[in-house]
Amino acid sequence: MGPALQLSDVSFVRDSRTILASLSWQVGDAERWLVLGANGSGKTTLLRIASLYEHPSTGTVDVLGERLGRTDVRRLRQRIGYLSASLSAQLRPELRCLDVVMTAKYAALEPWWHRYTLADEQRAKECLDRMGVAWAAERSLGTVSSGEQQRVLLARTLMNEPGIVLLDEPSARLDLGGREHLVQALSELTLDPLAPPLVLVTHHLDEVPPGITHVMMLRDGAVIAKGALDDCLTSDLLSRCFGLPLQLERRPDGRFSAWHAPASPGARDRS
Repeated sequence: MGPALQLSDVSFVRDSRTILASLSWQVGDAERWLVLGANGSGKTTLLRIASLYEHPSTGTVDVLGERLGRTDVRRLRQRIGYLSASLSAQLRPELRCLDVVMTAKYAALEPWWHRYTLADEQRAKECLDRMGVAWAAERSLGTVSSGEQQRVLLARTLMNEPGIVLLDEPSARLDLGGREHLVQALSELTLDPLAPPLVLVTHHLDEVPPGITHVMMLRDGAVIAKGALDDCLTSDLLSRCFGLPLQLERRPDGRFSAWHAPASPGARDRS
């Protein structure tokens, strides 16, 4: 089999503004990618293209062996686990968490659009249990905390045993406790050798789980660095990505920390 995701010379222009410059990228079967960049760097647009919710201005997009423009995207989306703020906002808070997960079977937003079986319910419960929120199955989405909602939505991405999982800033809106619970759930997913390839988009290094294998950094829609995490995630490249001097540290638990590290006055005088 080829790569789970392959973008070739993809760009995206809207209203004469280049949001993504031409880039090529592929995600292999056993890879877990981190996409880093400041707000406005093109991260969300990149993931909307990869999840088949946006067409690029140029280039080709191949997902799970099928090419955008030559396949039924409604069917292909059922094989993609996708989590984003825009998708989450379209789910009614009155829906049971169980229904939120089950609707992923048909890439739908409402349970009454399709028929579901007892096997579908069981699968949805297994996904909720994997994310540590099985107790919330009969609760409505709007009655659980923000952190629990995100874990329900993460469970939703697993409903169809997807060929690839795409996560666009899954910890947005979460407090410290909710974020840490989510990072733990993501850690179990990224470290599972049987889990599908995964792409995590963020601009916060402290929420990156252990198990990530590769990184791509974007700035103003252009690729700053791309490759194995150990080679590309450095203080220098991170500083270029965010446009200010940053110091990067990898902690013993595999998590990262980064902070602003301006040159001392003496160093500036000597330069």
